[in-house]
Amino acid sequence: MTKQLYDYQNDENLDLFVLIKAADVRVAKNGKKFIAFVFQDRSGEISGKFWDAGQQDIAQYQTGKVVHLTGKRELYQGKPQIKIFKLHIAKAGEPQQPEQFLPKAPVDQTTLQDEINQAIFTITKPSWNRVVRWLLKQHQDTFFTYPAAKTNHHAFEGGLAYHTVSMLHLAKAICDEYPDIDRALVYAGVILHDMGKTIELSGPVATQYTLAGNLIGHIVLIDEGIVQACTALDIDLASEDMVLLRHVVLAHHGKHEYGSPVEPQLLEAEVLHHIDDLDASIQMLRGHLQHTTPGDFSDRIFGMDGRHFYAPQQPDQPEA
Repeated sequence: MTKQLYDYQNDENLDLFVLIKAADVRVAKNGKKFIAFVFQDRSGEISGKFWDAGQQDIAQYQTGKVVHLTGKRELYQGKPQIKIFKLHIAKAGEPQQPEQFLPKAPVDQTTLQDEINQAIFTITKPSWNRVVRWLLKQHQDTFFTYPAAKTNHHAFEGGLAYHTVSMLHLAKAICDEYPDIDRALVYAGVILHDMGKTIELSGPVATQYTLAGNLIGHIVLIDEGIVQACTALDIDLASEDMVLLRHVVLAHHGKHEYGSPVEPQLLEAEVLHHIDDLDASIQMLRGHLQHTTPGDFSDRIFGMDGRHFYAPQQPDQPEA
């Protein structure tokens, strides 16, 4: 089997094809330009620097290109990186399709679609149900293929729908435990809360923020979508139902400093915020811990306040 990025150990030479997920041109202290790469395949992503980059290098080594990479895996400030020996754009007869190098959701698209469609039947408030169905239809093609983020959590093909379904599982457990929670409102909020990322992000290949993503953001973008749905479906936008739905979506980041236009002021909004944060945190941790040797600490995780986490020693396997 062909080795992937994370099949190589520190201080081991590597030779493989990878996708350029990011290629940022920067200037070194000596005044010369270099390219800060993020290389990706289905095992994960690792950074590397291409020093003394000329204009031709900058022009050809672009985000989204597949390249053949030879180098050495090293450790720098506790994080793996690639010391680049040679690099060339994939040629005819070599792997060239970016999709071959994309990590994917661990659940297939059909299963994710089925679970979300089943959850919609639980949204018993007619106005919420109609809005959710209308918006899901508008974003059908992208919702099930896009990542949930550029980096950090669920940053893989199908990650947005997978994140949504994982949150629906958590929502079911919480609503079963606390029957006074409005299940229909929580489910509607879960399905809609990140749907604006189909506009905020460029797609699963070499994910970047779009202009609207940078200047407006997914929370406001999906709120605009709810307004459009109400107009198309002739639903009173000023009704309490719609104000409640918009609130749980607008408040799902929890605090103003985390990007929420408003902070949660409904029980269901608070529940949605914590479900979102819990699922994102667990996925972020799992992504780092899967590349951490048992008995060691992970590298520091930016999205977790720079903390690092311990991977426990594997328990002894019972004798056969």
